[in-house]
Amino acid sequence: MATATRTELNGWLASAELHQRYLTGLILRAVVFKGEAAGTELNFRTFQAQHREKFLAGYKNLGLDKLPPAVACAQYIYLANHVGGVKCEFIPESDRKAWVRYLPPRWIWDGAAICAVPNEVSVAFMRAFHSQVGVTLGNPNLGFVCTNITTRIDPCLEGYFIEEDRPLAADERLRFRFDENGPDVDPTKLPHVEWSEERMIKAKRNYAVQYIRSILPAAVLLFGEDEARKLGWETGRLIGMQCYDATAALIGVERNDAAAFARYFGAMLDAGGDKPDVKGAEVSISTWRMMEGREGVTPACFDAWNALWEGALAVHNRHLKIEVTSRMDSGDAVWAWRVR
Repeated sequence: MATATRTELNGWLASAELHQRYLTGLILRAVVFKGEAAGTELNFRTFQAQHREKFLAGYKNLGLDKLPPAVACAQYIYLANHVGGVKCEFIPESDRKAWVRYLPPRWIWDGAAICAVPNEVSVAFMRAFHSQVGVTLGNPNLGFVCTNITTRIDPCLEGYFIEEDRPLAADERLRFRFDENGPDVDPTKLPHVEWSEERMIKAKRNYAVQYIRSILPAAVLLFGEDEARKLGWETGRLIGMQCYDATAALIGVERNDAAAFARYFGAMLDAGGDKPDVKGAEVSISTWRMMEGREGVTPACFDAWNALWEGALAVHNRHLKIEVTSRMDSGDAVWAWRVR
């Protein structure tokens, strides 16, 4: 297998940067303009989709089914987040109890964004993911106890997976005990991930993109096609503008004309796993790998994601426009754009 070039690595980093910020932006904008309950539900559905699609397969692929269930679940959280670039700790206390700790800076609430996150939005991701591990593994005794939450102004988000001596009721799969604090981590006992720089950067890209794969269809189901399109388009424009400088620096954009943006756009599409055909100021792809195989993908999902490039172009050169000239969701052979 060929080693990735620095250009390819930088493209993956740029894609990770853009899509991580887009995830945060979508949830925050839902909270602000749809209300706290709507933002909470959107976060819940996003992580519910992530759990259903990723947890069991990853659990088995990592060989964790050979460990005690509570320890295996905590180790899964640590490993999955570690390769995605999330600051996380794992502390096994016994065969039936194991701690996880998400440390600031929180990946999903990067920078000042954490100041705008309601506590219930943080709780929603534990309801959707951590509380469901026992259900997914067919172990009714397995649940999660939360002891700290960053958005409560605690020093971290922390808790432990525990296998009880009895089946847990549905409302016991996630419990809160804020009078408890977990043990300190022993760095020498953390699972070792010996991956190359290339594999780690690609995993970071995949980690960020997977959340967009989940959140856009979830938004359509929750808000409907038109409202999801509006929420996603507004957020995409803003995030595209905010992230252009950082991503363009990684890609290496030197001019601000139409052809230069087409090369930037092509590089970002290539970083997502598609193979763009760039001819002057025109770009096309015959796949959209982000959404391949995902149920519930509608035209609103594409329009929302496409707004990222509209926003980026507004900073690259506010006098230029990007137009979609061909859409595979309309029966065309390719997705195609023209910068003019």
